[in-house]
Amino acid sequence: MLLYAQGLLAIQFLEFFYGIATATEIAYYSYIYSVVDLGMYQKVTSYCRSATLVGFTVGSVLGQILVSVAGWSLFSLNVISLTCVSVAFAVAWFLPMPQKSLFFHHVSSTCQVMNGIKVQNGGIVIDTPASNHLPGWEDIESKIPLNMEEPPMEELEPKPDRLLVLKVLWNDFLMCYSSRPLLCWSVWWALSTCGYFQVVNYTQGLWEKVMPSRYAAIYNGGVEAVSTLLGAVAVFAVGYIKISWSTWGEMTLSLFSLLIAAAVYIMDTVGNIWVCYASYVVFRIIYMLLITIATFQIAANLSMERYALVFGVNTFIALALQTLLTLIVVDASGLGLEITTQFLIYAGYFALIAVIFLANGAVSIMKKYRKQEDPESSSQVTTS
Repeated sequence: MLLYAQGLLAIQFLEFFYGIATATEIAYYSYIYSVVDLGMYQKVTSYCRSATLVGFTVGSVLGQILVSVAGWSLFSLNVISLTCVSVAFAVAWFLPMPQKSLFFHHVSSTCQVMNGIKVQNGGIVIDTPASNHLPGWEDIESKIPLNMEEPPMEELEPKPDRLLVLKVLWNDFLMCYSSRPLLCWSVWWALSTCGYFQVVNYTQGLWEKVMPSRYAAIYNGGVEAVSTLLGAVAVFAVGYIKISWSTWGEMTLSLFSLLIAAAVYIMDTVGNIWVCYASYVVFRIIYMLLITIATFQIAANLSMERYALVFGVNTFIALALQTLLTLIVVDASGLGLEITTQFLIYAGYFALIAVIFLANGAVSIMKKYRKQEDPESSSQVTTS
């Protein structure tokens, strides 16, 4: 549509299909987590997200070179983009597909005797007795691999009732968000993604105010490419970080959210374009690092059929908050603030997130150490 579409209606259709395509990222990560072991979530998330960022960087740099050096037209770049996504679409057909949705179907009776086991990050995984193991079963989660052969059934399973489906969705929604670690990471996901989109969408306007493009050469595209590439490196390194996220996760979110707030504040107040560029690079690296951690931490606390549900809800809340923030701060029907005032508000927004998670994390750590001290004190009283 970018190649041939003209007019407002065509652009609206383009945005609609772009939104659908963007939403497939949720399905992508849900699929990946359904076919790997729980212990591999951290590395798989870092690999997948860093690969995406590297692809974005290569595309940006290649496009800039083809336009600036080789003199290619934007039409030619769109042809290349269409070819790449078409190849990706074709490759997707060769991936193994689930035989049926576990969300709307019951597990066979041979798989129903299960025991819950707590894992280090505070989530719950399911283990099946050895006598019930079938080919393709994995001990790490209550999930049925895609290559598992189902036992023969005497009659076809009836289609799920729509009201029953909605009830299942609602019950699983409540069950998912009743987990405190998952709720913590999800709240950060929604709040920080809202702020991230605002900064990324309007940072070009801030740079134009700091250094108008008609007066000097600008390197906005290069900064985007560099920040994405460095973010990919940071995201790849996340796969090898060993830390007790159940203990220090909230404090980590608080510390890095404060650094994000500082980067946005410096970008807004210093008034030097190179400082703005550097602050923006730091801002994007930190966000990409944290969103990767949040993704695999949420996945580690879920069973297979709930990945898309939680990721979708978190993203929807983030976009709803962004829409509300745009209407209040940016839109002329709201406050319609100057770009510098907007970024001052965004800095305060991330600082507030940091304060919330700092307080919450401190309380969590205190409770955990008190629980560790109580058994020791009780044992001393018993021996005396």
